[in-house]
Amino acid sequence: MNQTYQSLAFDQADGVLTVSLLGPGKGNAMGPEFWEELPRAMDEINGMHDVRCVVFRGSGDHFSYGLDLQRMMPRLGTMTTGTMVADQRIELMAEIRFMQSGFQKMHESPKPIIAAIHGWCIGGGVNMISAADIRLCSQDAKFSLREAKLAITPDIGGLQFLPHIIGQGYTREMAFTGDDYDAAFAEKIGLINHVYPTPDELFAEAETLARKIADNPAGAVQGAKQVLNYSLDKSIEDGLQYVALWNSSQLQSDDFSEAMQATLDKRKAEFNKKIERGY
Repeated sequence: MNQTYQSLAFDQADGVLTVSLLGPGKGNAMGPEFWEELPRAMDEINGMHDVRCVVFRGSGDHFSYGLDLQRMMPRLGTMTTGTMVADQRIELMAEIRFMQSGFQKMHESPKPIIAAIHGWCIGGGVNMISAADIRLCSQDAKFSLREAKLAITPDIGGLQFLPHIIGQGYTREMAFTGDDYDAAFAEKIGLINHVYPTPDELFAEAETLARKIADNPAGAVQGAKQVLNYSLDKSIEDGLQYVALWNSSQLQSDDFSEAMQATLDKRKAEFNKKIERGY
């Protein structure tokens, strides 16, 4: 990474970039540093042609306690107390939109993103993992879309992403109650793909999955993500037309030619490990 970050740490190997949340608030709570740095980090990650899969995880005992209210109040206080005038409302809306941008960049990133969750994943943490492509957790993981208990509406992406992952019913239950849910419930509703006994096993399996993805041709994997994202709010016909257009160019790639030749030669294909551009 070319820039310096306080709330995020990075480790890169063999096409996989692991991003660890650092806080600095307790439980990797999301304070001013995080909201400023995540959009910049995603821009930098998206431009890294040798990164083909990204894993987000927490450091310490938890994924994230969510919004660091104490440390964010100096920034939000004048915009959230008393009777606001029009310019303060506009300022607050702009602040919310900026805070949304990091998770939106995760969702729109050409890179497949895996969230590996252990311990607590609260509020902003649930909003964050809902922007990932794949979610894994350990048995100790606990999830809470807790904003209702703080008299606010989840506004950083969860209400937009979650219905496509777990459906309207479970999204509404989580958002309306603000209750805590365990790993078994998260797996049952489809929020989590797989549950592992311990955090160490979780992190190892997340890396294994990321390497499997990174070993595939980047253009094909990124194409699948692009088509899936495009189809979220489109008809089946629109999605079929789009993927036909996409593959009309994809099937002319060097990786496709290599895959076909390797199949004929009965050998493992050797794909290009870098992609020169995103979609």
